[in-house]
Amino acid sequence: MKFIDKLERKFGNRGIENLTIYIIVSYVLGYALMFLNPELLSMLTLNVTQILHGQIWRLITWVIYPPTTTNLFLFIIVIVCFYYPVSSSLEHTWGSFKFTLYILSGILFTVISAFILYFITGGVSDVLNGQPFTTYYISLSVFLAYAMTYPEMKILLYFVIPIKMKWMALFYVLIVGWNVVSYVMNGAWFMALPIVASLLNFIIFFLGTRNLNRYNPKEIHRRNQFKRAMGESKTVPFPGNTQGVTKHKCAVCGRTEKDDPNLEFRFCSKCNGNYEYCQDHLYTHIHKK
Repeated sequence: MKFIDKLERKFGNRGIENLTIYIIVSYVLGYALMFLNPELLSMLTLNVTQILHGQIWRLITWVIYPPTTTNLFLFIIVIVCFYYPVSSSLEHTWGSFKFTLYILSGILFTVISAFILYFITGGVSDVLNGQPFTTYYISLSVFLAYAMTYPEMKILLYFVIPIKMKWMALFYVLIVGWNVVSYVMNGAWFMALPIVASLLNFIIFFLGTRNLNRYNPKEIHRRNQFKRAMGESKTVPFPGNTQGVTKHKCAVCGRTEKDDPNLEFRFCSKCNGNYEYCQDHLYTHIHKK
């Protein structure tokens, strides 16, 4: 996590804002192609054989393949009622940079595992479980991340049964764990590689750090209280302020009000010293002691 925090301090303004919307749009496009032009969709999947033959666009375009293809109505329900609110909430809590890094690292690990699987099987396997590679397990990692962030949050299972996120997450972990164990017991351990790889982002972000307090719902509640207490502060221009001098500068990413006039800046009451942060890093930075 220290490495991730260093990346955020250096590239904090490189996150893709509203990334969840772009992901959903890509799923809708993939679902439309599945019905209108399945041959075109097949040319966009993560097929290592074709990539090695020059179709390098597949390294990126495979992400539009929908995580679930069983039922259109189910797809709409999952996206509208579950995936979008969970992902957008997680993006708002973490900030756009960390959320973007989380998603892109899951995509990268999946691509790497596809190549490893291809070479392990001698160029035979370009699919997982007989299906093209999708972002299903990456989407699952988003769900797990949300459950770690808001473990006491309740959802309505089948729109009726209230259940806490931590128990839902445990249920899915058991299912995924059973799938991995089944592959290993059947001597096909290499087939479990893409599953583990696509969840590596979750392992790195959570199990790779001892400082889980930043994702604790109590800590998030404290940040929200601090935000309400701060309110809308009024900035006073410095005497003799010129066009080349800025009033605000984020101590993490270095952005000022000239980079984006809509940015909001606040001082952190938990840091020792007058450290000012932009809205993306006010609640995600490491307090300076």
